Amino acid sequence: MTAFKTQIVGAAATLALSISAITAVQAAEPLSLQVFNADANSFHANSVLISGETEAVLVDTQFTRADAHRLVANILSSGKTLKAIYISHGDPDYYFGAEVIREEFPDVPVYASAPTIEWIRNTVEKKVGFWGPKLGANAPHSPVIPEPLPAEGLSIEGHKLVVSGPNGDQSPRGYLWIPDIKAVVGGVNVFSGLHLWTADTQSKEARQDWGRTLEGIEALQPTTVIPGHMAEGAPTGLEAVEYTKTYLNTFEQELAKAQGSADLIEAMKQHYPNAGLGIALDIGAKVSTGEMKW
Repeated sequence: MTAFKTQIVGAAATLALSISAITAVQAAEPLSLQVFNADANSFHANSVLISGETEAVLVDTQFTRADAHRLVANILSSGKTLKAIYISHGDPDYYFGAEVIREEFPDVPVYASAPTIEWIRNTVEKKVGFWGPKLGANAPHSPVIPEPLPAEGLSIEGHKLVVSGPNGDQSPRGYLWIPDIKAVVGGVNVFSGLHLWTADTQSKEARQDWGRTLEGIEALQPTTVIPGHMAEGAPTGLEAVEYTKTYLNTFEQELAKAQGSADLIEAMKQHYPNAGLGIALDIGAKVSTGEMKW
């Protein structure tokens, strides 16, 4: 059975207390973040519920139907009105669960950036064909294709949720910046305690772009950073960003020396003996050394 952990991010709660202590007059209530962390069966993917006083926005919807149902239960337990769903990336562990969420909340829009929508449209048939037999009853029946972001962008109770990246909301690997609480929901860009999923960044240039995205996150000086994938109990915040940057640099150095995927896998395991998500290393190493197409 899939373990499904939830936590309220402390930084947001602390910020809420500090703001209310400064002034009793508020244009909008502060926001809180609740993180739902799946286990290895769902690639340790995180979904995040951003909550205001009465409304909520969900970021990413899990991989399996089972985990999506657990997510629905947590949303209902929150007592908040779900206003929107935002899909931050086009891989199945970000959007397969949207079908289940929409079954419970049929009128809630599912948004994504234009590059993410294009990615999903171009790959969904192949992804369902690959993962469907493996997931069985946990596979989606009819995956949801997100709609474009509204012209005014995303917000909740007056707080802007800014889709960011090197090309703003046109970045294929974007993240969500919440300036009022100085929080980043990092999506596919940020990992913690795991091997990184490098199969989708197959060139050195693509991995350098990833590194620049991480530098952009650091430049915002966030007080909270939620990784898109993390091992249970792994660090969040800028420590997770640094972990991801260091891993990428190490991967690049070892790839240049490796004679094949076996060498690269062994070298990365030496550097990260306790990292989870070994499948990411196995596939990423084979793809990066040209031994496997992805």
